[in-house]
Amino acid sequence: MNERAVAPPGSFLERHEFLLRRLHSLSGIVPVGAYMVVHLLTNASILDSPASFQRRVYAIHSLGMVLPLVEWTLIFIPILYHALYGLLITRTALPNHSSYPYVSNVRYTLQRATGMVAFFFIMWHVFHMHGWLHASWWEEGVAQPLAGAMFKPYNAASTAAQAIQLSGLVPILYAIGVVACVFHLANGIWTFGITWGLWITPQAQRWATVACVVFGLGLGAVGLSAVAGFTFRVDVQEARKIEDLMYEQQFAAELKAARELNLPEPGAHKRAAPLGEHRKPAPATASAEGAHP
Repeated sequence: MNERAVAPPGSFLERHEFLLRRLHSLSGIVPVGAYMVVHLLTNASILDSPASFQRRVYAIHSLGMVLPLVEWTLIFIPILYHALYGLLITRTALPNHSSYPYVSNVRYTLQRATGMVAFFFIMWHVFHMHGWLHASWWEEGVAQPLAGAMFKPYNAASTAAQAIQLSGLVPILYAIGVVACVFHLANGIWTFGITWGLWITPQAQRWATVACVVFGLGLGAVGLSAVAGFTFRVDVQEARKIEDLMYEQQFAAELKAARELNLPEPGAHKRAAPLGEHRKPAPATASAEGAHP
C-alpha cells in the first residue's frame, strides 16, 4: 500500500504529520479502543439480566455533572480526531493489493474500509440511541421523528431493546458495525505495535498476529452476543417493570421529597414514557451524555 502526503507542502498538517500520525495511532488504542472494550463488556451484561445491565448504567451515571466532561474528553473528542484524521489518511491511500496480493496489503485495505464503516456506524448508533444532542427541542422535533434518541439511561435495557428490535434490519446493521469496529481495533493493535516498535522481528510479529486474532475473535463474540441479547432475550415489558422498581429503590429519598413538594421526579429526562405513551423530554443541557448501548 502506497500513500501520498496527507496535506499540501508547508501546511500545518504537513509540518506536523509525524506527530499527528502518532497521535492517531495512539488514540485508536487509548482511549478509543479501551472505551470500546468496556462499552461492549457493559452491553454484554444484558446476557445476565436487565437488572445487571441497569446497575452498570446507574454506576456510570453516578458521575453526575462530571459525566459529560469525561465523555467529551475521553470519548467523543478522541473518536472524532481518530475518525477524521483516519479519513484524511484513507483519502491519500493508493491501494495496490490487486497487483501485489500480499496479506499486509489486504489487511491495510480492510483496515481503511472497516474504519469507514465504523465511522458511519458510530455516527448512526449515537443518533439512534442518543440523538446526538440532549436538548428537548432537538429530541422532540428532529431525533425522535427519525427513530433517534431512543435510549433512556434509567430504563436502560428496555429502551435499548426497543431501539434494536425496531425492525429486522437494525440488528443486522449493529452486527455489521460491531464486526467492523472489532476488526479495526484488533488489526489496529497489530499496526500500533509496528508503529511504536513493540514487535519488529518476524517472530514477534507472528506472535502478535496470533494474539490480535484471539483478541478480535473474543471481543467480536462479546459484541455480537450483546446485540443478540438485546434482540432476542429482552422482554421489553418485563424489563420495564424491573427498571421502574430499581428506580424507586435507587432514588427513594429523592422521590419522597419530590412527591411531598410536588416537584419533578429526579432524572425525569433520563426515564422513558410508560409503554404505549410518549413522554416529552425534560429540559436538559445540549450534551451527548450517557454511556450506554
